[in-house]
Amino acid sequence: MKALSATKGNTEMTNYCHFFRGVSFKEKKLFSEAKTEFNKISKTFKFQKSVYNVLGQIALEQYEFHKAINYFNEFEDISDTNYFDIKKSFINHNLGVCYLQLRDFKNAEPYLLKSMKLQESEKDTVSIIGAYGDIATLYYEQYKDNLAISFFEKAYLLSKKVKRYDLKQTATKNMAVVEENRKNFEKALIYRKETEKWNDSLTDQNKIWAVADIEKKFAIKQKQKEIHLLEVENRIKNTQRNGLLIVAALLFIMFGIGFYFYQQKIKTNKIILAQKENLDELNATKDKLFSIVSHDLRSSVNALKISNTKLLNHLETKNYEQLDVLLHKNSAIANSSYNLLDNLLNWAQQQTNQLFFQKEPLHLYSIIQQIEYNYKPLVFDKNIALKNSVNKNIFVTMDLDSLKIILRNMMDNALKFSKENGTISIYTQNSDANFVQLVIEDTGIGMSTAVIEELLQETMQLSKKNNKEIIGTGLGMQLCKSMLVKNGGKLDIKSKEGIGTKIILFLPKDVTNG
Repeated sequence: MKALSATKGNTEMTNYCHFFRGVSFKEKKLFSEAKTEFNKISKTFKFQKSVYNVLGQIALEQYEFHKAINYFNEFEDISDTNYFDIKKSFINHNLGVCYLQLRDFKNAEPYLLKSMKLQESEKDTVSIIGAYGDIATLYYEQYKDNLAISFFEKAYLLSKKVKRYDLKQTATKNMAVVEENRKNFEKALIYRKETEKWNDSLTDQNKIWAVADIEKKFAIKQKQKEIHLLEVENRIKNTQRNGLLIVAALLFIMFGIGFYFYQQKIKTNKIILAQKENLDELNATKDKLFSIVSHDLRSSVNALKISNTKLLNHLETKNYEQLDVLLHKNSAIANSSYNLLDNLLNWAQQQTNQLFFQKEPLHLYSIIQQIEYNYKPLVFDKNIALKNSVNKNIFVTMDLDSLKIILRNMMDNALKFSKENGTISIYTQNSDANFVQLVIEDTGIGMSTAVIEELLQETMQLSKKNNKEIIGTGLGMQLCKSMLVKNGGKLDIKSKEGIGTKIILFLPKDVTNG
C-alpha cells in the first residue's frame, strides 16, 4: 500500500504491487480480494501469464471449473516445460482435474496422461503419486476398474518411498475401497488398519509438538514462581534488617516499627503458606495423575506386548479365529490408550490456560452427526446400534471445541462399557428456556450409587480403582465437568448396574435461534 501511494503514474511498479498483494491474499484464502488486485493489473504486465496461472488456481479452489479452464488454456501455446517457473505438467494436471470434475472424461484423460509423463520425467515423486490417484479416479468413474486399480496400486507402492503421512493415508484408503469392492475383505481390513496407522501418525506428530511446547511453557512458569518467592523472601529479610538498624538508633521508635514489621511478616507468611498449600495440592494432583496414567499406559503396553506374542504364535499355527480376536483386542487397547493421551493433553492445556475458548451459537444436531460419523467404525466393530434422535431445531451457545471434547468422551465411555449387540441412544428431553437436556444412554454394565456420587463430586480429585470394578483415572469425566462449568452447563448421571447408564448434559440454550 505504501508503494502504491508513492508510485502513482508508474505503471510497471503499480502492476508489481497489485501482483504481490494478489498473491498474498490468495495465500491467505482471501480469494475475492485477490481477484480484485489481479484485475487491476494492466495487460502489458511482463508476468501476465503468472496472473492467469494464479487466477486459474483460485477458480479451481472455488469450483469454477469453466473459468479455470479458460485461464489455464492461456498456456496451450507454450512449448517450454518450465515457463517463468510455471511447469507445463502443473498446467496439464489442473486442466485434467477441471475436466474430471465436470465429468468430461474424454478431455480429462489426455491432459492427465500428459501431466503424468512430464512428472515422471521430472522425477517429482509427490506429484506422481497425485497424478496416479487422479488417473485412477478418472477410470474408476468410467467403471474401467482394471485400469483404475493398476494406477491405485502404483500410487500405493510409490507412497511407501515418501515421508508424507497424508499421501500414505490416501493411497492406503483407496486400496481399501478397491479391495472392498472386490469383496476381498481380508485385504481391505489390512489396508484399513494401515490407513488408521498413518492417520494416528499424523495426529501423534502434531500432539507430540503440542505437548513439548506446553511442557516448555510450564517449566518457564515454574521458574518464574520460584523467582517470585525468592524476591518475597529477600524483601522480608531486608525489612527485618532495616528494622534492627532503626531499633539500634531509636529506642522509642523501636517498639512501633518492630510491631509494624512483625504484623507485615505475619501477613506475608500467611500468603506464602497459602501459596505453598495451593502448590502442594496441585503437585499432589499432578503426581497422582501421572502415577495413574503411567500405570494405565504400562498396563496397556504390557497387554499389547503379551497379545502380540500370542499373535505371532497363532500366526505360525494359522489359527485365524484367534488372530481375529487378538487383532480386535489390540485395536481396543490402542483406542483406549489414545483416548487417555488425548484427555491428558486437553487437561494439561486447560490447566495452563492454553485452550482457545469462544462461545458461539451451534446447531446441536449437526455436531452430533459429525461425532456419530467418526464413531461408525467402532460402533460397527462391536455391533452396537447407534440412534440419533436429537431435535434438529435446537441451537446451543457453547465453545465448539469444548462441546466436541465432551461428546467424544461420553461416546468413548458408552462404547467402552457397552457389550456387543447393545444400543447407544442420543436424544434431547425436557428442554426449558435456559438449558437443553442432551441424553447419552447406553445398555452397558451400569454403575453403582457409590461410583456415581464419586464422579459427581465437586472436586478436582481423580477417581480410584475398586477391587471389583475399574472406574479408570476419571480424567475424562473431570475434564468434561470443568468444560461444562466453563460453558455455563452442568451434568447428571442416572444408572443401574447390569441395565445401563444415562448421562444427562445440561447445555446452555441459544435464545436467539429459538
